[in-house]
Amino acid sequence: MAKVLMKGNEAIGEAAVRAGCRFFFGYPITPQSEVPEYLSKRLPQIGGTFVQAESEVAASNMIFGAAGVGVRVLTTSSSPGISLMGEALSYIACCELPVVLVNIVRSGPGLGGILPAQSDYFQATKGGGHGDYRLLVLAPSSVQEAVEHIILAFDLADRYRNPIMVMGDGMIGQMMEPVDFGDYPVPGPDHQEPQKDWALTGTDSRGRSHRNLVNSLYLDPVECNAINLKLKAKYDEMSAKELRWEEAYTDEDVDVMVVAYGSMSRICATAIDKLRAEGKRISWFRPITLWPFPRKAIAKAAKRAKTVLSVEMSMGQMVEDVDLAVAGKRPVKFFGMAGGLVPSLEQVTEAITKLIPTKG
Repeated sequence: MAKVLMKGNEAIGEAAVRAGCRFFFGYPITPQSEVPEYLSKRLPQIGGTFVQAESEVAASNMIFGAAGVGVRVLTTSSSPGISLMGEALSYIACCELPVVLVNIVRSGPGLGGILPAQSDYFQATKGGGHGDYRLLVLAPSSVQEAVEHIILAFDLADRYRNPIMVMGDGMIGQMMEPVDFGDYPVPGPDHQEPQKDWALTGTDSRGRSHRNLVNSLYLDPVECNAINLKLKAKYDEMSAKELRWEEAYTDEDVDVMVVAYGSMSRICATAIDKLRAEGKRISWFRPITLWPFPRKAIAKAAKRAKTVLSVEMSMGQMVEDVDLAVAGKRPVKFFGMAGGLVPSLEQVTEAITKLIPTKG
């Protein structure tokens, strides 16, 4: 099948359709508004349901309900909208329900601006809501990868019965790139997701001997502790099985290893190719899962570098996880910009060059 030129947000919407999602609840906020706009037209064409909620809080509780009955459901938002969903995400994680959410990050803090940023790393990976829960977080670097991550996210959500986040930025959402949907055909009108034996039905029409219950209230501390231990075991399994990353030139001794994710990683990769063409010794590491974070892989790669540089569209958030991974065995430096400013190829090249030891 030929590639199709699509805006990132629209490709994300179409990818959800190809993944079998037939329910979307959300609220428009720049720079992700084209996702609900696209799905408001697309879902009715295939018998799906689109609801523009009155707020992000409302949307987050609508996906809670939809996930509870076992359907594939999506919501998308941007930075402050995701903040408003934090409470419901904690409930959803405790109830072990599969949902997929997308954050197309804008600049902050506060209301901030509508330009791209990576300043929601802490929010995504350290828990935007309360309690001991985790989101598995995927960070695409292209529109094609965003499509692939959306489809993967639905499978992971069902596998682990957990909220899965795909986190991009304003550039991923707004840029247009060729996309190949060839391996992901649109499910037909008779498409049915496999029945989930834990899902709520409202009746005993399936002949079950028990009634399913979705609950996140545990007043007995022993029982609540047991639930937390159960969830932790699941998160440990994710950490063991779902680590994803990309690396280049890490099998050789280098002066600088650059760590970057998402859109920023593409700029860094171009800068590194330029510097290596000039004979500079630079390697490159891109986390694809921001949580679980590929700490052991970064630690191993850092052994071949004199210095590690984290490059981000923020004031420095992922750098803390990079520093923990390296564990003081190499100096870890940071270069970044915020507020919607995107470090240019020249600025990244200069930041790397400053860390290369001079001869003589």
